[in-house]
Amino acid sequence: MPTGADWNKYDRYLVVVAHPDDAEFSSAGTIALLTAAGKHVVIAQVTSGDKGTSDPNTETTHMVSTREAEEIEAGRVLGVEIVDFLRQTDGELFPTLELRGQIARVIRKHTPDVVITHDPFRPYAFHPDHRAVGLSAHDAAYPSARDPHAFPEHLAEGLQPHKTAEVWYFNAEHPDLIVDITPVMDKKIDSLRAHFSQVGASDDVWDRVRDRAREVAQDQPFEFGEAYKVAQLRR
Repeated sequence: MPTGADWNKYDRYLVVVAHPDDAEFSSAGTIALLTAAGKHVVIAQVTSGDKGTSDPNTETTHMVSTREAEEIEAGRVLGVEIVDFLRQTDGELFPTLELRGQIARVIRKHTPDVVITHDPFRPYAFHPDHRAVGLSAHDAAYPSARDPHAFPEHLAEGLQPHKTAEVWYFNAEHPDLIVDITPVMDKKIDSLRAHFSQVGASDDVWDRVRDRAREVAQDQPFEFGEAYKVAQLRR
């Protein structure tokens, strides 16, 4: 499986995810490597994880403030200065034209060369929010954000059409890009520690994260990896 030696050839990256901690579980090592190389990385957080608790007595407003603060801290650990919160309702996302427009706005605002998001095409992609965000980000990157007549209200906001070069789908069934995150594996763990409301302090979590990263890097000349399916968009 190719490792993608020129995987960081672009300068601007936008990570579009459904919930706080999705970016860190899927892509924290990649993000840390990119920011360390001087790349511009933004995380677009579609929901704030307001249903992310098993306690029925916890107020959703409390979860929003908690999880947004956790995501900002996780971003800080990874060198991300901008987290763009769309504040949609957790667990209620659909790939609607409205959601596509919101993500197209974020793309036009931050002008990424690469969009990193959930793979909505993987069989048994269980979480409906992940499917909805992945598909909406896919459709927003191509063709909506590119075409001036798609969501023309963005022009009135001063946002110009933007062509994204690539979309990288994480949790893909057949990835074709494996990023060596071995040098920043500890930073990936540290970013996930910021999401205390979700992962707690159990060492079992970190063991599973490391095991998964080792599994991704199987047959590669390094210990830990993160994997993506890359779609070329510019034509």
